[in-house]
Amino acid sequence: MTIADLLLVLAVLAAVVTLVAAGLLAWSGRGRASLRILRGLAVAVVGYLALGLCVAFLRPQRVMSVGEPWCFDDWCLAVRHVSAAPTTSGITYTVALELSSRARRVSQRARGAWVYLINDRGVRYRPDANPSAVPLDVLLGPGDSVATTRTFHVPSDVGSLGLITGHGGPYCGPMDLLVIGASGCVFRKPPMIRIR
Repeated sequence: MTIADLLLVLAVLAAVVTLVAAGLLAWSGRGRASLRILRGLAVAVVGYLALGLCVAFLRPQRVMSVGEPWCFDDWCLAVRHVSAAPTTSGITYTVALELSSRARRVSQRARGAWVYLINDRGVRYRPDANPSAVPLDVLLGPGDSVATTRTFHVPSDVGSLGLITGHGGPYCGPMDLLVIGASGCVFRKPPMIRIR
């Protein structure tokens, strides 16, 4: 758990306690005090979201290299190899991935895991459907790793490319806005593994 994750947990707990206090005040007939608390909470929420956006705007984009693991707690993804082949409609990229677990005692998976290629203009390219490929949310035992591949078709004039990944929600979803500094996608600088 990162500091940003811990701040989110504390902010949610503080918001819940504040809402309960405002509800109790309203229930006991102290409506004005309840409204003051709710206004304060609204200001705090706006401030929290603004802080998260400012940090994401000022923070440099995290760009990893092929071979470097990208870890979310104990679940990691690494690009091991990239091959490109020209086609009549663009370029086909085949990306060899390694999924691994740094956990020592428990089995785990990244539910809802996804990958895309993304260019410098923010255009995303999804992988081809391949039912025989190892799923990204495969169950990994303690210290396990598994190899899989994904194939992407992109236009020839795509520019620079990176691989982005995540799990548990969509790209640039609500959690990216709630975790301080995680909303780099809003400013077209998401964390990525450089492909080209």
